[in-house]
Order: sequence, then C-alpha cells, then structure tokens
Amino acid sequence: MNVKTRIRLLAVAAGLVWNATTHAADSGALMPPVKSVYEHYLKIQTALADDSLKSVAPEADAIAKAVQGDSMKMLPATVATEAEALAKAADLKSARAAFKPLSGALIQYLADHHAQGIYVEVYCPMAKASWLQADKNVNNPYLGQEMPTCGEIKN
Repeated sequence: MNVKTRIRLLAVAAGLVWNATTHAADSGALMPPVKSVYEHYLKIQTALADDSLKSVAPEADAIAKAVQGDSMKMLPATVATEAEALAKAADLKSARAAFKPLSGALIQYLADHHAQGIYVEVYCPMAKASWLQADKNVNNPYLGQEMPTCGEIKN
C-alpha cells in the first residue's frame, strides 16, 4: 500500500470517528467513558448540595479512574487531576472549592463537543461558579442547604 493510499485511509477513518462522536453528542447520548464520568459527577453534585461528604471521595476517585482508563483519550487529563484533588478534600469547604475546577473542566468539555440537551448548567452568583446537574430544579452544591435554590439555569 503506497503512502497516498494510507493517508486517504487515515483521513476516512478519522472522518468516521469524528462523525460518530458528533452524532453521539447530537443525539443526546454520551460515549461510555464520558457518560461514566458524568454519572459520578452528578452523585458528587447531589452529595455537596445535601451538605454531605459521604460519597464525594469514592465518586471523585471513580472519575479519575475512568479518565485514566479511557483508551480513546476522550476527556482531558485535567478532569482526572481535578477529580483527584476533590477526592482528597477533608471537609465541605475544601470539597466545594475543589468541585469548581472539576465543574469548569466538564462544562468546557461538553460545550466543546456540542452536547446540548444532555446536561443542565447552572451558575451561582453568590459562589461565582457553575455546575452541571440532571434537571432544571436548582440544587446548589456550593451553598448546600443554606441556599439550595440559589442559581440561574444557563442552558
């Protein structure tokens, strides 16, 4: 097989992968590693909104492992780094602080991959931070039960 044929085959393969990824995002379906990360993230968001640290570390560890085990390298390594930092949080204040950059990284990833309709982004002006959640019933992970409904739906 000559070089031109190889280049054409690689271009076609890259196009097929791009099309499959774009279609998956447009159809409302997340690819398995991304879906796993998002599901673990939502459990953390819910725990912090309930003023609980109980499941934060295990869920954050699961996010880091999912990203590190992703052979397709769909998610940026920063997501794993941010999740590892969150897993080490000793109290609610530090967990909430570590949740901000993790949220930012995931929001950026989903926006870059045009995953509209799959998530709800909420912004809290009091915390000056955004997060993702499964529905439009604001459940603030940064202020917890002190101000559970503080936030503006962004999408």
